[in-house]
Amino acid sequence: MRTVQASEAKTQFLRLLDDVENGETVIITRHGRSIARITPEPQIDREKVRRAFEGMRELRKRVGKLSSEEILSARDEGRA
Repeated sequence: MRTVQASEAKTQFLRLLDDVENGETVIITRHGRSIARITPEPQIDREKVRRAFEGMRELRKRVGKLSSEEILSARDEGRA
């Protein structure tokens, strides 16, 4: 994570965007106080999402449909 004065950020904005694109987070400061944070967009792992949905489909086949009350009840039992 890098800290940059607002005046420097203004003149180096495209370079800062390149750095953010490469995974770096940049904090913009003014008079020594943080005023903004530029962070990379989270990357979606589409294969991981596909596998998660497939897992949910398989679970639904084994368990069947559940009401929202049943889901919440199961969630609450795990907290006890």
